[in-house]
Amino acid sequence: MGQFDVHRNSGPQQAVIPYVVVVQSSRFDSARRRVVIPLVLRSAVPSPDPSLNPGFDVEGRKVVLNPLQIVSIAVDRLGKRVGSLKNDGDRVIAAIDLLITRAWD
Repeated sequence: MGQFDVHRNSGPQQAVIPYVVVVQSSRFDSARRRVVIPLVLRSAVPSPDPSLNPGFDVEGRKVVLNPLQIVSIAVDRLGKRVGSLKNDGDRVIAAIDLLITRAWD
């Protein structure tokens, strides 16, 4: 499992959050947990901020990244891998950077 791999959400909010994307660096592959960000159905987000909530197409479904819900989950709780956002990794990292920036302190 690699950074930017997309997995089906095996948690209770699958209807609205069908996928999660692994954002954790491969440096920590030996850890038993992965830091993931939910990919929320575009239709469930009234007005996404394109910088914070970039959009993607996964298995024909329109989803947006929601870094405000970043979480760590056990590796054995990750659902089936269904794709990768590796080619869009810069957009994912830019959203995380925006989330943690100190520009407004």
